[in-house]
Amino acid sequence: MRSIGRRDFLGMTGAAAMAASLPARALAAPAAADGLTSLAGKAVPISVEERKARIAKAQRLMRAQGLSALLIEPGSSLIYFTGVHWSRSERLTAAVLPVEGDILIVTPFFEEPSVRETLAVPGDFRTWNEHEDPVRLVADWLKAHKLAGGKIGMEETVRYFAVDGLKRALPDAEIVSGASVVRGCRMHKSPAEIALMQIAADITIAAYRYTAPRIQRGMTPKDIGAIMNDATRALGGDPEFALVLLGEASAYPHGSGKPQAVRDGEVVLMDCGCTVQGYQSDISRSFVFGEPSKKQRDVWQIMRKGQDIAFEAAKVGASAGSVDDAVRAYYTKLGYGPDYKLPGLSHRTGHGIGLDGHEPVNLVRGETTPLAPGMCFSNEPGIYIPGDFGIRLEDCFYMTAQGPRWFSNPPPSIDNPFG
Repeated sequence: MRSIGRRDFLGMTGAAAMAASLPARALAAPAAADGLTSLAGKAVPISVEERKARIAKAQRLMRAQGLSALLIEPGSSLIYFTGVHWSRSERLTAAVLPVEGDILIVTPFFEEPSVRETLAVPGDFRTWNEHEDPVRLVADWLKAHKLAGGKIGMEETVRYFAVDGLKRALPDAEIVSGASVVRGCRMHKSPAEIALMQIAADITIAAYRYTAPRIQRGMTPKDIGAIMNDATRALGGDPEFALVLLGEASAYPHGSGKPQAVRDGEVVLMDCGCTVQGYQSDISRSFVFGEPSKKQRDVWQIMRKGQDIAFEAAKVGASAGSVDDAVRAYYTKLGYGPDYKLPGLSHRTGHGIGLDGHEPVNLVRGETTPLAPGMCFSNEPGIYIPGDFGIRLEDCFYMTAQGPRWFSNPPPSIDNPFG
């Protein structure tokens, strides 16, 4: 359940207390305890040919929707289509995908050499100096290529100043959302993308197995998060987040700012992920430091069953929302909820995942998008009991023509949370 604001709120809130509670066989440390070996050695970067095919697909979708061009700012969509890794600032850098032909990159004059370093597809450059208007530069290029009179799409995260500026520069153009074009490409992962996500998931599970036996009574979330992130780096992943919630804090999906430490008999909820070549993992585990109570065991088992129900409901052609509906129907029968009421499931069952930890579409009530091969989702129908504890298990899956397949296998029991 990675959330954009979570790391700012809690940093590496961590915490697990479990070494004292689980059987030695479940917590066996790697043979080379401090000599972890990278699992990312076989990671294959996305090829130039695949990026070109992505642009070609976007152009087909643009033609079908009557768009003449699509504007994209730095971020995951720019990486997806062009390979360009760049940060947003008050100085506009953007790509324009025309309905035909090579892309345009607009960037400040002094940034061009740096922006070119990661460009992975053929493209035209237009640069601007500090006293000039970069949006006017985009408009002039569109006019020169006879693209200024039709519909111009905006990638859904483009900032308002760029949208407003283009409206003023091209009063006769129709500025529209380009989300359906971008989503139509990015929602369906290729075998190369799924392979990178699999490596990221493998790294996260291996890092969990390394971290668990090193958790000790009195550790803070920061202590545990540091172990997890160090292991992730050693295994070849780039740590993306390490959320650790202890005791009552586990009852709140993104935790609490109150001081926390590992204590006997309390739930430890870890939500961690990494990236490999930009593609993400997102895996959560909940367990108890010491001996679990009957209530903790019962809630854990119900939540684990919720994962299975979601997985079984994820059939090709079924609506994404129906997966969430299936889990809530099960929980309601057992007295959790109804709907988002607590104790129960206070958030969606899952989110899309890929280059972003959260990306369209979601497994949430009312989402009508049909599930199709290549789509990737988290499966995390947590149960939260305010003032007491929460249980969240999260494993991601991808859709195939035959149905869903796990990136990481859900755990067998509260006593063996890493399989």
